[in-house]
Amino acid sequence: MSRPTPPASNRPVPPTRVAGPGRPKDLGKRAAVLEAAKRMFTAHGFDGVSMDQIAAEAGVSKLTVYSHFGDKDSLFAEAVRAHCEQGMPTRLFEDGQDAPLRERLTRIGLAFHAMIMTPEAIAGHRILCSPQVAASNMPAVFWEAGPQRVQSSFTALLERRIARGELDIPDPPRAAAQFFTLLKGEPHAQAVFGYCCGQPQESAEEHVAGVVELFLRAYGTDPAHRARRP
Repeated sequence: MSRPTPPASNRPVPPTRVAGPGRPKDLGKRAAVLEAAKRMFTAHGFDGVSMDQIAAEAGVSKLTVYSHFGDKDSLFAEAVRAHCEQGMPTRLFEDGQDAPLRERLTRIGLAFHAMIMTPEAIAGHRILCSPQVAASNMPAVFWEAGPQRVQSSFTALLERRIARGELDIPDPPRAAAQFFTLLKGEPHAQAVFGYCCGQPQESAEEHVAGVVELFLRAYGTDPAHRARRP
């Protein structure tokens, strides 16, 4: 004798495949939040912006902002990371066997100089120098999210060039820090202070070329680098 068929409402429902979370939509919202955060941090500083305001600027809910970034510190760090990745993508440090050393250093130098001289970067530097932020953990968050990533990638490139005999550097991490410090130089300090000296400004190309020349004279193994004069 066959078993009675249970009512439709009591029948077990076969498992169904759950639709994906809509990644393009989520990534679009995430990008919108990052762009809104960069604009607002630049215009109002870190303490002058709330997560509610960023959500409103991005056109999303506050819950969406928190679900993607957790808190304002993390959002600021991610905005810094995104800015650095946009200005100095990882591929910039990928080293082909046929890439001339001077050309590679110049490309990296120009990209770095352009990145740090944007209004967003100058505003971010001023934010970090404010007493409230300087006394918090934000400088460490900023350093690890931005400059440390760039310097680590550049250090790895230097180590590859050392292995190929093109550079003689006893301390690659220190040399990487020296390179980027030289690239900042006087132009960046003047931009942060909002100071215009009234004198003709050296072009970015001239500034970077001078830094690369100095770096190669200090660490390059090619005698032509050491003998070369501006």
